[in-house]
Amino acid sequence: MPTRRISSVARVGNIAIGGDNPIRIQSMATVDTNDTEGCVSQAKRIIDAGGELVRFTTQGTREAENMRNISARLKADGYLTPLVADVHFTAHTADVAAQYCEKVRINPGNYVDPGRTFKHLEYTDEEYAAELQRIDERLVPFINICKEHHTAVRIGVNHGSLSDRIMSRYGDTPEGIVESCMEFLRIFRREQFDDVVISIKASNTVVMVQSVRLLVKTMDHEDMHYPLHLGVTEAGEGEDGRIKSAVGIGALLTEGIGDTIRVSLSEEPECEIPVARKLVELAESLPLPLQKEGSQERMYIEGDTLHLWLDAPDYETLQLKAAMAAGSILIDRRATNIELYASRFTREQLTALADALLQAARIKFTKTEYISCPGCGRTLYNLQETIARIKAATSHLVGLKIGIMGCIVNGPGEMADADYGYVGAGRGKISLYRRKECVEKNIPEEEAVERLLKLIDEDQTNT
Repeated sequence: MPTRRISSVARVGNIAIGGDNPIRIQSMATVDTNDTEGCVSQAKRIIDAGGELVRFTTQGTREAENMRNISARLKADGYLTPLVADVHFTAHTADVAAQYCEKVRINPGNYVDPGRTFKHLEYTDEEYAAELQRIDERLVPFINICKEHHTAVRIGVNHGSLSDRIMSRYGDTPEGIVESCMEFLRIFRREQFDDVVISIKASNTVVMVQSVRLLVKTMDHEDMHYPLHLGVTEAGEGEDGRIKSAVGIGALLTEGIGDTIRVSLSEEPECEIPVARKLVELAESLPLPLQKEGSQERMYIEGDTLHLWLDAPDYETLQLKAAMAAGSILIDRRATNIELYASRFTREQLTALADALLQAARIKFTKTEYISCPGCGRTLYNLQETIARIKAATSHLVGLKIGIMGCIVNGPGEMADADYGYVGAGRGKISLYRRKECVEKNIPEEEAVERLLKLIDEDQTNT
């Protein structure tokens, strides 16, 4: 394994993240956090599969309060795995959750700033400083609660939910993504609170990798060394979701970056754990860069083409291995084509994998791109069933990008470069988007897929 980036250690319940500790594997429940039985059952499946942290969405204080019941039930049954509350939009909910969970995730994009609306805002330097003071005044009481209860914090920045304030000053750039994190992180350091984990995520693997690299440089420059959580948001499901996650996460792991990871798949959460575990194992065992000579596994770049020889016992392992080996090379555009060689697999399989890697690295699109979230307690429709219906009707539309999002937290933002979006807007209600524009609001769920397909068909006909 490449030399791990040296980070500080964050204590999260009975485990430690960062430093010389193992890379931790985690997932997130998809059931309503008010459903104690469902949450306990799903958490047990995640933990039994090897999950070392389990996250739950906490939309409000009712859900945050119920984390106490979920925690008590799990502990009574011998499950001591740390629980994480995921908070958006309502900062007070984080205050409550910090009393009952081992860790709380807050999103700088909507912790104090209002939800993203894609509006350009003008600030004088004095007005911008006043906005930062508002964050400071709201964040310090939360930090004090976390200190009192020995609760860790994840500062989790999502590309899809950057605030209009950040976007207006920095644009849609890695610099803006990193500054959104650093505004919060500087307050935590000033307040001498060290049990902090950082994440910067995006559905675009190039944006995700570039932003995390820049965050590391920025933290190093300011003498900060907090542990990092890695993930590609809205990666999708099946082979595409695994390859996309492996390209982004794998590229950073092979550079020694990453202390805990989640592979976000639009599947049952326990299905994420074996994939994440395999990525960690490959990061620890795959010697990179592979040598040109003297090894069954090797690679070299000739012109614009990466030639990659690999050995794997099964196709999924080959997919993950190839994604990890090629990820940073493709993302950095050191190569824009790839030739794969593996004796156990057919040329059709290798060509399909090469195409999938190029699409995951945003180089060449050879099939429909689906940006679909893994679901959580905020999702108010059957995500997996809906994805299957949309894919069945649109998979022939090569190069089209369709976002399928469970709620508005990252929905409009994460799929801003998608051609169409299908976003949960409320219980039983769906809103449809054409790029950033909402074109139909609050459609009954039973009509929404057909309305989306009609919208796509009409646009295709009129093009």
